[in-house]
Amino acid sequence: MAEETTYDYDYFVIGGGSGGLASAKAAASLGAKVAVADFVKPSPAGTTWGLGGTCVNVGCIPKKLMHMSSLFRETQSDMHPLGWESKNSHSWGDMVKNVNEYIKSLNYGAKSELRNEKIKYYNSYATFDGPNSINLVNGKGKEEKVTAKFILIACGGRPNLGGYPGAEECCKSSDDIFSMKEPPGKTLVVGASYIALETAGFISAFGFDTTVMVRSIFLRGFDQECADKIGAYMKTKGCNFVRETVPSKFEKMADGKIKVFVKDAEYGIYDTVFVAIGRTGEAAKLNLEAAGVAHNKNGKVVVTKDDCTEVKNIYAIGDVIEGMPELTPVAIQAGRLLAKRLFAGKDKVMDYTDICTTVFTPLEYGCVGFSEEDAKKTLGADNIVVYHAMAKPLEWALNEEGRKDDMGFFKVICDKTKDEKVVGLHILGPNCGEVMQGFAVAVKAGCTKAHLDDCVGIHPTFAESFTTLYAEKATKIEGVELSGPASC
Repeated sequence: MAEETTYDYDYFVIGGGSGGLASAKAAASLGAKVAVADFVKPSPAGTTWGLGGTCVNVGCIPKKLMHMSSLFRETQSDMHPLGWESKNSHSWGDMVKNVNEYIKSLNYGAKSELRNEKIKYYNSYATFDGPNSINLVNGKGKEEKVTAKFILIACGGRPNLGGYPGAEECCKSSDDIFSMKEPPGKTLVVGASYIALETAGFISAFGFDTTVMVRSIFLRGFDQECADKIGAYMKTKGCNFVRETVPSKFEKMADGKIKVFVKDAEYGIYDTVFVAIGRTGEAAKLNLEAAGVAHNKNGKVVVTKDDCTEVKNIYAIGDVIEGMPELTPVAIQAGRLLAKRLFAGKDKVMDYTDICTTVFTPLEYGCVGFSEEDAKKTLGADNIVVYHAMAKPLEWALNEEGRKDDMGFFKVICDKTKDEKVVGLHILGPNCGEVMQGFAVAVKAGCTKAHLDDCVGIHPTFAESFTTLYAEKATKIEGVELSGPASC
């Protein structure tokens, strides 16, 4: 009888982001011997950060803190009719300092949790040496090799600067924008992704001259009616948009400003150029060939429904896998479930359907399920009905001058063939993340339009409009008026 191979670790996690850390801690709690490797190579602008991954350091956390800060000026205006005097002084430097001090406390907390769980932490860059072998190189160039029975790829992705000439020298990405010690000044945002619009939204709300350069559409992959409403709202608040335009190159001037070219003709001069046109998976940098794992051109790997690559002991979760939502809670849940399958004999796999999210633009957007476009494609336009409504949040109601035309929006997409089961739910307005989290549970549980109608709303709240929707959206399909369709 052959002896069982022994390894240094039962479970080795490459990547110290939210998903990797969650999976590592879950595995350790089940008795596995676990290690985590995390090493951040500086961005082209020289930015680096500590343990915790994109969300903690250069994503969700700093983004939302700055978003909340940027909303405060308009909130003051909303409260002026209720007796509050408005003060409009904001310190970019203080905000960045305090945000990054908070992030450092999260970095320290992540290290402490690994230590408490007896998980070995390597602040080293990990690459594959074989299907069970990892090569580690730390910041001083010291090399070490370890082995593991199971290996998890959870290294996430990094921003793509588009390959434009001068981009790496001149432009900032989401790796850099949240730690800029000096205010951004006149800013060009290249891209119309949620990261682009969120960042443009808070920079503009702080009072900086902000222009968004949009190649085609807003928020690709999201409901386009909602996306266009966000663009229109941001425009009324002073954010500029130039459509169907892309840069061709960038040049840094002697005074540090950035000269932007379109079709190689000078377009404008900016203090800051922020590029947010997409992200590339980091898997391509892990020497996957040595382990027999393939990766796509975008640096991502394909996995089975149980998160396994084509090599049976190597798994992947989070932003580095092909075709799944790039969201922190998704990676966390997938990582925990994987650990339970490997070390506790469970069989539950990650369910990637009906995952809710919120885009923290100045007009927040929360959604779960299909967009109107996707519902039409998947279910057929004749098989869906869309209910919608506009509503003004009470907190905006007395600001008659500043909020004269501002409205929130609700959309519910139902499958007519299944008793109007809700297959998509969308909201534009304040605090959408808090609102959507509860409704997402209902959608996940299979609620119908009748369930929404039977629910008695809380008054006065903005979200109560979901319980009183009665207007059906009329949709034109190939010149024919239809009552129904919509998706997200």
